[in-house]
Amino acid sequence: MGEGHPIDPASMLATHFPRDLTDTVMSDESATVVLDIAGHGHWTVSIDSGVAELRSADGPRKPTCTIRTDADTLADVLIGRRSGVDAFLDGDLVTRGSLATVLQIGGAFAPDVELSTRPQSREVDAGGVRTAYLEAGRADAPPVVLLHGLGATNASMLPVLADLAEDHRVIAPDTPGFGASEAPCWTYTAHQLYSWLRAFLDAVDARGAVVVGNSLGGRLALELAMHDPEAVAKLVLLCPSPAFRRFRQLVPLVKLLPVDVARLPAAPVPRPVVMAGVKAMFADPNRVPQSWFDAAVDEFEIAMSSGAHRRAALSALFNIYTEEAFGDTGFWGRLPNLRTPALFLWGSEDRLVPASFARHVSEAMPTAESVVIPHCGHVPQLELPALTMQLVREFLSSERTPSAQASTEYGLALG
Repeated sequence: MGEGHPIDPASMLATHFPRDLTDTVMSDESATVVLDIAGHGHWTVSIDSGVAELRSADGPRKPTCTIRTDADTLADVLIGRRSGVDAFLDGDLVTRGSLATVLQIGGAFAPDVELSTRPQSREVDAGGVRTAYLEAGRADAPPVVLLHGLGATNASMLPVLADLAEDHRVIAPDTPGFGASEAPCWTYTAHQLYSWLRAFLDAVDARGAVVVGNSLGGRLALELAMHDPEAVAKLVLLCPSPAFRRFRQLVPLVKLLPVDVARLPAAPVPRPVVMAGVKAMFADPNRVPQSWFDAAVDEFEIAMSSGAHRRAALSALFNIYTEEAFGDTGFWGRLPNLRTPALFLWGSEDRLVPASFARHVSEAMPTAESVVIPHCGHVPQLELPALTMQLVREFLSSERTPSAQASTEYGLALG
């Protein structure tokens, strides 16, 4: 930038950092953000009721979030040459603490510059639940809704958002009980979450959208299409969570456990344990920058510091384990009736949702497309984003009707 002229971060921040956030979701928020600019020191941003105060100084020991980057990247993001999401995905911007806060602030940069990959953080009442969501792309473009998995947030769908926002209106909510959304005192069954999702689509005017879901988000997308086919144009299921097919001997015991115990104060899970759990979702964790894992663990720890969010996660987990799989109301009994065009992507090394489910899905839905990605874990959009988005775009651009879709499961060689 500047044809070789050195960048002065202090001047850039003074000129371009937004001070008035009252028209954003931060209008009633308080936060402290530390900016660590390589070779240029630290700045602290204090936000109170939507008003930001910037000063050149170290922040508190535990700020809401810390952003580390270089002067060139900072300048590009501030003036709108590049989005913070792109910089984060490229590894040029590293965050610690609340990634949701980083995304909220990032949406306020360079408001006069059109940048499809810069999401706006918003909130809406969906069926009586305060729901936080990201929105990117053109408002008049075809809508796509992204649904994250259990224990995650909408940030886990950022690679999909960044790709599809070029020519779609992309909407990525935090499911109730997760991320920045409210955590109501629900049972968190698949049907309960489907009811919320239907209300959310109405609230953001996105009925008829393509719905992309990972893990639990994939299951919610399937429930939506099975209950309300007109609400969904196409389905993209990234390692979706189906109902267990095998006998589970602990179901009677689990049904007796009170999920409200999760509200009680509890010692946090040791960070190395959480980190190991997150990395276990990847076939090869080395494909992903360590900074992404740090951000994911931070988001998990923030969410689990809330008793209501702990209860929501436990309730959702219990219901996945105990639900009836077969019969007229069971997942596998209803799946053959699904007529929405669907693409299923599975990871061959997925430890949570084994790729063997692909065979059962193909038997239930012979017109669906089912792809097993070799050497991939549970989150293909993070582990192999380029390949995942290639498959997604090929499917979205296809004009094939459900009856003409591929009826066989196949694998892809990665070379």
